[in-house]
Amino acid sequence: MNAVIVPVTPFQQNCSLVWCTKTMRGVLVDPGGELEKLKAAVAKASVTLEKIILTHGHADHCGQAGMLAKELGLPIEGPHEADRFWISRLNEDGPRFGMQCEVFEPTRWLDDGDTVSFGEVMLEVIHCPGHTPGHVVFFHRPTNFAFVGDVIFNGSIGRTDFPMSDHQSLLDAITQKLWPLGDAVTFVPGHGPTSTFGKERESNPFVGDSAMARH
Repeated sequence: MNAVIVPVTPFQQNCSLVWCTKTMRGVLVDPGGELEKLKAAVAKASVTLEKIILTHGHADHCGQAGMLAKELGLPIEGPHEADRFWISRLNEDGPRFGMQCEVFEPTRWLDDGDTVSFGEVMLEVIHCPGHTPGHVVFFHRPTNFAFVGDVIFNGSIGRTDFPMSDHQSLLDAITQKLWPLGDAVTFVPGHGPTSTFGKERESNPFVGDSAMARH
């Protein structure tokens, strides 16, 4: 498996182009906008896109996913159906952030324990609510690599001041579902630089081991 990060939208959201190095077939994770830039990255990597996969329903992560899926004839997998609320608001939310967005219906909603595959690569789906109710994380066990959207960042965690956000659910998802995957896991967050679960356990002021010990 290989991946490149292509930041898009005014929010510099980390869209990831991920592919199977054996078959050169791949996916875009969270193509929120700037579709020409994303298509250029796909062409440069000589990847054949199989599908679009989404971590959650916020505009910067999925606002133009439906448009791209329609244009390229691709299925959309994810997020969890609890984020239908956010996807249904895309037409109103987009302009608020200076973005053109379009409501869509995923080809397949994802549940905890599901898998998504492309080429010979399989990613595990982990439902991690809190930032949004239907947020999912994609985990590639053979390489200890995860695409975590806005659940956790290098030195921070996802915001929980949105409608249907829940701070305690987010803390629980990180500590009970992500930490057990192991300190060696490298992750691509929705914004900013990559990190590892081990580094975040050591120093993250919200969910690091010392921060959780004070709860």
